[in-house]
Amino acid sequence: MKQNKRKIALAGNPNVGKSTVFNALTGMHQHTGNWPGKTVSNASGEYTYQNKLYRIYDLPGTYSLISHSEEEEIARDFICFGEIDVTVIVCDAVCLERNLNLVLQIMEINPKVIVCVNLLDEAKKKKIHIDLKALSSYLGVPVVGTSAREKKGLAHLLKTIEKTAEQKYRKASYVVHYNSYIEKAIDKIEPYIKEKVGNLNTRWVSLKLIDQDPIILETLKDHLGINIVDTKMEKILLEVQNDLLEQDIILSEVKDDVVASIIKTAEDICQKVVVFEKEDYRRRDKKIDQILTSKWFGIPIMLALLCTIFWITMIGANVPSTLLSNGLFWISDQIEKFLNFIHMPAIVTDIFINGVYKVLAWVVSVMLPPMAIFFPLFTLLEDLGYLPRIAFNLDKYFKKCSACGKQALSMCMGFGCNAVGVTGCRIIDSPRERLLAILTNAFVPCNGRFPMLITLIGMFLFTGGSGFMSSFILTIVILISILMTLLMSKILSKTVLKGVPSSFTLELPPYRKPQIGKVIIHSIFDRTLFVLGRAIMVAAPAGLIIWLLANLQIGDASLLKICSDFLDPFAKIFGMDGVILMAFILGFPANEIVIPIMIMGYMSLGSLTEVHDLEILRNLFVQNGWTLLTALCVMTFCLFHFPCSTTCLTIKKETGSFKWTIFSMILPTVIGLMICFLLTQCVHVFRLL
Repeated sequence: MKQNKRKIALAGNPNVGKSTVFNALTGMHQHTGNWPGKTVSNASGEYTYQNKLYRIYDLPGTYSLISHSEEEEIARDFICFGEIDVTVIVCDAVCLERNLNLVLQIMEINPKVIVCVNLLDEAKKKKIHIDLKALSSYLGVPVVGTSAREKKGLAHLLKTIEKTAEQKYRKASYVVHYNSYIEKAIDKIEPYIKEKVGNLNTRWVSLKLIDQDPIILETLKDHLGINIVDTKMEKILLEVQNDLLEQDIILSEVKDDVVASIIKTAEDICQKVVVFEKEDYRRRDKKIDQILTSKWFGIPIMLALLCTIFWITMIGANVPSTLLSNGLFWISDQIEKFLNFIHMPAIVTDIFINGVYKVLAWVVSVMLPPMAIFFPLFTLLEDLGYLPRIAFNLDKYFKKCSACGKQALSMCMGFGCNAVGVTGCRIIDSPRERLLAILTNAFVPCNGRFPMLITLIGMFLFTGGSGFMSSFILTIVILISILMTLLMSKILSKTVLKGVPSSFTLELPPYRKPQIGKVIIHSIFDRTLFVLGRAIMVAAPAGLIIWLLANLQIGDASLLKICSDFLDPFAKIFGMDGVILMAFILGFPANEIVIPIMIMGYMSLGSLTEVHDLEILRNLFVQNGWTLLTALCVMTFCLFHFPCSTTCLTIKKETGSFKWTIFSMILPTVIGLMICFLLTQCVHVFRLL
C-alpha cells in the first residue's frame, strides 16, 4: 500500500448530510480534535481505495466564504492553503440553488472540485429531478449523485475522487462572470499576482484585492509568507480604484455586485438543470412551521416539549441509576474485602472506599443515566430539524438583549450540561456575543442540578409524588432561569460587554426522519462520555478532600462541622445554614453530591450517605431547622450559583482567560445570594406585620 496520503477536503452547507458522507467513507477510522489555534472542532479520517490511502477532512458547515465567522475562515484557509488534492462539496438535492452559492465560491479558490449532490432520495420523494450531467457540463467539474444514508452513489464518488486526485493539474473552471468593471479590474491585477504565487487562486486573490479585504491580505501573509501589496501592486490598485471612481462605483458596491453575480449564476444554472414536478413540494414543512414558529403557539409548544423531555429523563433515569448505584457499591464492597484480605492499613482502605471511590460512584450513577437519556433526546430534536425553530422563536428576545439568536441553541445544550453548552457557543461568530453566551450559560440548570431540584420539589412544594407535576413545576423553575438568562444578557450588553447584536443567517432545514443509530452514537460518545470524563477527573480528588474534612477532628468536632459552624451566621442572612453552604462549596466538582454532603453534615457521618425515602429525608431536614423558606432559598441558590468544576475548566479552555472564568463563577453566585437575601427579608417583614 502506498503511504503517501491523498488529502481530501469535505465541504458544504449545514444540514446537507455531509457528516453522513464522511462517516460512510471513513467508517470507524476517525479522529476528532481542534483546528490549530482554533476552538472549532474538526473530524478527520482515513480510507483506502484501489490500494491507495486517503485522509479526508470534514470542514465546518458554512453557507459562504465571503463573511468572516471562525468556521468560514477555517474552511476558506484550508481549501486555499491546505495543500489538498480534492475538495468534495456536498450539496442538498432539495435546495440545490442555495448550495451552489458555496460551490461557485470554492471553485474560484480550488479548481480540483467534485460536487456531491446528496439526499437524492428525499428529492425523489418531493418530485424534484436534477440533470447531473447537465450540471457537470455547466460547472465544468465532476458531479456525483448520492443518497449517503442508503449507501447509494458512494462507489461512484470514491472512483471520481481517485480520478480527480490523480490529475496533476486541472485548469480552473470560472463559471461566475462578474460585472464588466470587475472583470477588467481582475485582468489588470491577475498577471502580477501570478508572478508572486504562480497559479494559486490568482483570480480569487485578485477579487479580494479589489474589494480590499484586510483579513484576506493578512491570511496571505500568514500562509504564503509574502506581502502581496508592494509598490508595484499599490500602483495597479490605485489605477483600479481610479477606474471605479470614474464610473461612480464605491467599494461597498463591489462587494454587493460580487454576491449578486454568484447568486444570479446559481439561479441560472438551477433553472436549466432542476425540474420541479410539484412546485409546492415544501407545503408540508411550511404548514408545520406555521404552528411551531407561530407567534401564539411557538413558545408554548417549546415549553411543553421541554417539560416532556424532563419528565422522560426523570422517569427513565430512576431504574438505571439505582441499578448502576447498586452495582458500583457492590464493587466497592468487593474491593474493600480484597484490601482487607491483603492487610491494607484501615485508614488507607477508608480513604479510598469511603472517600475517593464513593464520590466517584455517586457521580457516575447519578450523572450517567440522565445524560444518556437527555442528550439522545436533544440530538434527536437536532436531527429532526426542530432546534433551528427554537432559535427562530427565541431570536427576537435575544436580539432585544443585544445578544445573538444562536445563544438559544447553546442555552438549550446547557440543560443537558453547562460544559457542553459552553462548548456549543462556538457556533456564535461575534467574539462579544460568544463571551456573553458563555458567561450566562450557567444560569440554566444542567441535569446535575435536576436531582436536587426534583428532590426539594417533591419534599416541600408537591408531595403527591406525581412525576408529571414535578416535571411541570421544574419547567416553571427552568422558565425563570431562561428569563434570568435574558435579563443578565441585557445587563452585560449594557455594561461590561457593550455592543449591538449582529445579524446571522438562520436556516430552517426540512424536517427529516432522525437517524437513531447516529443520534445515539453522537450523543453518547461526543457529549455524555466527554462530560462524564471531565467530572470523574475532579471528583476523585474532591472525594479525598470531603473524607478528610469529615474525619479529621479538632477537639470533639470534625473539620466539616467547624467550617459549617463558621459559615452559619453568614448563611442565615440568605435563608440557609452553614451545612447547606458548605455542601455547595464541596459540591463544586459535581452538583450531584450536594444533598449527600448535607445528609453527611446533619448526621455527623464520616462518608457520603444516601436516603431514598423522601419522607425520612424531609424529617431529617426539618429537624435541622428547615422550613419552606429554607427550601425555596436552597432551590434558588441551586439554580443560580457558581458552575461546576467541569464547566469552569471548559470556560477557561474556550475563553483562554482566568479573568472571565472567575467572573463566570462570581456572576451567578452574586445573583443567587441577592435573590435569597431579598426573599428572606420579605418573609421576615411580612411575619413582623
